Amino acid sequence: MSLPLTVAPQTNHKSLLFSELALDLDNLSAHFAVLGMPYGAAYTPQDYNNDQVRAPTAIRQASDRVIRGPERFDFDIDGPLLQGRDDIRFVDCGDVPADLTEPRGHFVRAEQAVRKILAAGAIPIVLGGDHGITNPILRAFDEQGPITIVHLDAHLDWRDEVNGVKDGLSSPMRRASELPFVKDIIQIGMRASGSARQEEADYARAWGARIITAYELHDRGMDAVLEQIPAGGRYYLTIDADGFDPSVMPAVAGPAPGGVTFVQARKLIHGLVKKGRVIGMDIVEIQPEKDVHQISCMTAGRLVLNFIGAAIRAGYCDSNG
Repeated sequence: MSLPLTVAPQTNHKSLLFSELALDLDNLSAHFAVLGMPYGAAYTPQDYNNDQVRAPTAIRQASDRVIRGPERFDFDIDGPLLQGRDDIRFVDCGDVPADLTEPRGHFVRAEQAVRKILAAGAIPIVLGGDHGITNPILRAFDEQGPITIVHLDAHLDWRDEVNGVKDGLSSPMRRASELPFVKDIIQIGMRASGSARQEEADYARAWGARIITAYELHDRGMDAVLEQIPAGGRYYLTIDADGFDPSVMPAVAGPAPGGVTFVQARKLIHGLVKKGRVIGMDIVEIQPEKDVHQISCMTAGRLVLNFIGAAIRAGYCDSNG
């Protein structure tokens, strides 16, 4: 018996930010659609049960720390979450399930789910899971190009393979670079060391990736970084939690000092929304067991809130938007 594309979240918050639960993807009506993608592609047997699989649930659980209610005024977006509009549909499509008898079936289901969300005219907002989840998500955008990938992370993510696995958490930018509809890749917040070797850094630069270290960001500011992103683009925003400073996102496997601040990330989101069109986003690699007072999960929710509020204000949901 085949698994459904998505299943309802297992949490006392049935959805993210009090959105409507919508599991019937064939009859979806939405402007913004949350999708949980807990499972990636494991490099070792131990990785099958890593704590990041619990992140979509934990982020939903922080909903009432993000907003006390969707009707409340929010200064980040100069109004309530949906800007007081009754016509905006914000839904949660649940989580993509996994099956150990079909190890990569969840990648197929994730791509199919995102295709259905896009076919409904909605913008997917995906909660990981490790960064390997970006691989199948991006494949669903093959009719949305040309796309500019905006990648916020501490790490480069250009490994070709690890232990024979080519679509794991160290490879999403390498795989994105192979997609014919990906035009540009801008990487923001790079610092310290991860899995990349010199050859990966050389390959990324040779491909044309624009690599902006955290230190360049801090020295020049996010406005200067936004100027380096081509205007009028169609942007997919992928956010790795360890791209942030650990004071903002403590719940990560590889914390490194000197990371992106929440204020900088908020400016990036609002700037991208105004500069072109953000057609999808994901937030990955939160480990809930390492969180402090739900700071990481609450911050993730605030990023989603800022995107939705800014997009509505920018006319994304208008008939001519």
